[in-house]
Amino acid sequence: RSQRTPPSPAFDILRDQARYWGRRDVHYHQFLEPGDNTLNARLAIELYGLAKRDRDYDPERWLDLYVARMLAPDWNRDTYVEEYHRHFFTNLGAGRKPINCGVRDVHIGGLAAVPALVAALGPRHHDLRRIVRLHVSLTHKDDEVLAAADALARILIRVTRDDHPDADRALRAAILDEAGDWVSAAKAAAWDARAAAGPPPCPDRAVVGSVLSPACYIEEAFPAALFLAWRHAGDFAAGARANALCGGDNCHRGAVVGSLLAARSSIPHPLLAGLREGATIAKIADP
Repeated sequence: RSQRTPPSPAFDILRDQARYWGRRDVHYHQFLEPGDNTLNARLAIELYGLAKRDRDYDPERWLDLYVARMLAPDWNRDTYVEEYHRHFFTNLGAGRKPINCGVRDVHIGGLAAVPALVAALGPRHHDLRRIVRLHVSLTHKDDEVLAAADALARILIRVTRDDHPDADRALRAAILDEAGDWVSAAKAAAWDARAAAGPPPCPDRAVVGSVLSPACYIEEAFPAALFLAWRHAGDFAAGARANALCGGDNCHRGAVVGSLLAARSSIPHPLLAGLREGATIAKIADP
């Protein structure tokens, strides 16, 4: 449904994918194979590697890497390129400095890199929350997205530092305590009851798809992600499957759901074994 005209060929981030824009019935991720990462996840891997190597976060170094990757021929095979990327490179092509190219974007894709920063710098980093907010604000200058990013960081910090023996209970408590602006105990219980009575193959669609939109807008996408993590605490595979079957923007909602579920529970080996970038991520994590 969307079209884009780059400011000049030098700032064309769609390149050979541009011909699919504005056409009906084109799958967002038509050229990706099973185990491939979508664009924002690939960028999160790049961010993880940079922050892990530097043992810190430098926005200028990240922006240099971001621009280089987005403009590199054949680096990205994902057809869909989120709105914030398109605006960023329009502004860059108009002569703005990279640090000033971000826009007010209201989509959950802005949270996709938060788990990468928490993982790279560690939950005990003294300045982690400020770094998360700074990083997200480079592309998403929306107060609600920034508040959601901070809430996600707080939950991940708390859960990964918490040694409570009941990991499921710890995650649910952290979600309700740290993200009370999006989900409450009463809402979670009511939504859980609806999902329990929902039809197969995905009873969670009685909530994410009926009560909450499955789309990308942060005001409902973030509580939808929190609910799926709350409901499936302790069962990564069930939560990942439910998120996928709920449809909508399940890629970026999945970055939130998956990071929360994986913070204190294991990821089944078959889900890791099929990742194309699995070896790369493992090498960064344990060089």
